[in-house]
Amino acid sequence: MQTPNTLQEWLAYCERLHPHTIEMGLDRVARVKQRLNLRLDCPVITVAGTNGKGSTCAMIEAVALQAGYRPGVYTSPHLVHFEERCRIHGETVKAEDLLPHFAAVERARTEGEEVQLTYFEFTTLAILRLISQARVDVAVLEVGMGGRLDAVNVIDADCAVITMIDVDHAEYLGPDRESIGREKAGIMRAGRPVVVCDPLPPESVVEHAAAIGADLWRFGSDFNYSGDKLQWSWAGRGRRYAGMAYPALRGANQLFNASGALAALEAIRDKLPISAQAVRAGLALVELPGRFEVAPGQPVVVLDVAHNPHAVATLAASMSTMGHFRLTHAVFGAMQDKDITGIFEKMGPLVDRWYFTDLPTPRAETAAHLQERWERYHARQEALNAPAQVVQDDAPRMDLAEALKQQDDKPHLSVTRSRRGSSGEGGGGRRIVKSEVFADPQAALDAALAASRLTDRIVVFGSFYTVGGILKNGVPQMHGKHFDL
Repeated sequence: MQTPNTLQEWLAYCERLHPHTIEMGLDRVARVKQRLNLRLDCPVITVAGTNGKGSTCAMIEAVALQAGYRPGVYTSPHLVHFEERCRIHGETVKAEDLLPHFAAVERARTEGEEVQLTYFEFTTLAILRLISQARVDVAVLEVGMGGRLDAVNVIDADCAVITMIDVDHAEYLGPDRESIGREKAGIMRAGRPVVVCDPLPPESVVEHAAAIGADLWRFGSDFNYSGDKLQWSWAGRGRRYAGMAYPALRGANQLFNASGALAALEAIRDKLPISAQAVRAGLALVELPGRFEVAPGQPVVVLDVAHNPHAVATLAASMSTMGHFRLTHAVFGAMQDKDITGIFEKMGPLVDRWYFTDLPTPRAETAAHLQERWERYHARQEALNAPAQVVQDDAPRMDLAEALKQQDDKPHLSVTRSRRGSSGEGGGGRRIVKSEVFADPQAALDAALAASRLTDRIVVFGSFYTVGGILKNGVPQMHGKHFDL
């Protein structure tokens, strides 16, 4: 093999190397780790969960920075550039900095008996090796998927954090919260703290902590938060922070994430002391693209990587606090394995115009299929809601089967629908909902902008690819003067 010379060449090589079938477990990754003599000589915080992992990592990192520490952070996936997955001392690593670590993993992998690695396993080992040599004071590692069998789990965590748990990646992790929680719980270590941010965690998480003797920190009993419109407070086992400004990351779930981040730092304060001032400053300054990110200007554009019903419900709740807008336009692209119907259930009531987009990965659902699924979902909702519509007493009634048939006969290129609604034009009147399909997220956003007025808003969501397709051109800068009111 000719040795790759650039990061893109290494990533392409890892893609080609990725096996179609492979044995489950961490044995392969552990063998390469041992050959690399890879270890982290600093406190390690590992974060798993369905939603909120990236935000929690960013908050821990921001507080550590304000405390004067040098954190190393590994997160995934990235939005635009692969290098985003690793930050050292608050700065994204450079592509050239990763090259010797990819080469080292390849040498270790092929020493003696060759070890097969997936794309994620190979890249994870390379980034972990970079962090191990970066003289960091604390390592913050985000699990890619699950926990028990994730490549990140070859590193023993000094503190495990489990954020909100919901159903996602069901084909790999299981069909319900209990089975998924069991996979997440695999990052715990005996005798070490585990912070559980979910206020109603699966029993499998609690039971596993007890079974291995982990030090369980539960939201609501070992730590909690309270707040009003102006400020919030946090209390843990031995410390309290009162009168704090809300975190710079917006969103209805961010206090849960912030609470978990503070609990993790409190749990290892003997290894990493943190001052109250660092907590306040860190949470006030934390940044993370694509988490209820509001672009400057008008119309309002919200960018959010929410891609499962739980995250989309949180996004919808956050949007519901933004005030009144004439129309809401949604740019949406998603992976094939997502619960698309569940997403429509959460976001559908808020959206007046859908802009479905293709995404640059074979794992994505096509825009045309998303539109078809929306139409089928909407047809059923319309049929179920039909008795609530105002009709003449002598008007003929249509049964459910006939209503669905008539809806399914409509063309799928562009759909317009009407229904009684409280959030669209005319208050208690009828609200018009349309949908279109586009080849890429930027084209979809351009169409949404062209159709928007200053008093509208646009939400871009559904996948890292959807938001990344916009952010690769920079954060949108809205200049409202050329729009009609």
